[in-house]
Amino acid sequence: MKAYQITSADGIDALALNEVDEPRPGRNEVLVRVRASSLNYRDLLTVENPEARGLSYPRIPNSDGAGEVVEVGSDVTRFKVGDRVCGIFFQTWMGGDITANDMNSALGGSAEGMLAEYRVLPEDGLVATPAHLSDTEAATLPCAAVTAWNSLMCGGVSAGSTVLLLGTGGVSVIALQLCRILGARAVITSSSDEKLERARALGAWKTVNYRENPEWQDEVLSLTDGRGVDHTVEVGGPGTLQKSIAATRLAGSVGLIGVLELGQIDPLPILGKSLRVQGIYVGSRQMFENMNRALSMHEVKPVVDATYALEDARQAYHAMRAAGHFGKLVITL
Repeated sequence: MKAYQITSADGIDALALNEVDEPRPGRNEVLVRVRASSLNYRDLLTVENPEARGLSYPRIPNSDGAGEVVEVGSDVTRFKVGDRVCGIFFQTWMGGDITANDMNSALGGSAEGMLAEYRVLPEDGLVATPAHLSDTEAATLPCAAVTAWNSLMCGGVSAGSTVLLLGTGGVSVIALQLCRILGARAVITSSSDEKLERARALGAWKTVNYRENPEWQDEVLSLTDGRGVDHTVEVGGPGTLQKSIAATRLAGSVGLIGVLELGQIDPLPILGKSLRVQGIYVGSRQMFENMNRALSMHEVKPVVDATYALEDARQAYHAMRAAGHFGKLVITL
């Protein structure tokens, strides 16, 4: 079978498309024919700097993948041949609080990833694909969508809540769609008026161009009559966190997801506003299944910006680095 492998620290163009042995499932395992694998910023960083993450070579990249079951082990009860499935990001995190063991089960990091024609996974490390989604659409869910769902749930977002979303990458765009499901009002930022127009078409309540409004937190406060948003899905890290804190209401919450820039944080505004700042690292299988039920009920389809053939996978990583996409980038197999 064909599989991409990280074999050095030489970056995207050093990704190797190799022929490797097709795996066989054990007693409680499932063989999945992978049909699509989506990219996350985390996958890009893993390819660009694998040594910082302690990866051993070779390593198949990418946490996200969807496909169909083609063989099951003798003791498998959750799935049968022909079922459509997605792998979960942390293969051992079923529910409750994450553990150190769970942290070491991430696909495309500690464990082999999904950018391969076939993957064997434990039956407990899979969820059923929502029937209304294609494999390409479903492949966008395991990391970005579950992350967004976890953040919104931790923030207590419900009907009438106001949520701030930063940018129009994978997490923010699916978070916008989830806000609509939940009846929440979303304020979303971007440097592109074209992307903001697309966000409004998806149901954004208000939009802010941060290039035209460098102090965008003031604009968010103005849009909310000085109160601030109830919850912020924070994907920038120290580069944007201080402004996100300013844009969030007293006793509101911030789901800290991404760290696009490093820097110092002043904790005093967190104390002064009695904010809850929660680190969000994807989520459990239970969260994934809860989110899938919501997506299915409302027949929501994730936004796929572009697809790439397996042979063109390196182009997808370069597109992720260029950051011009709206929603998700997906490699089809």
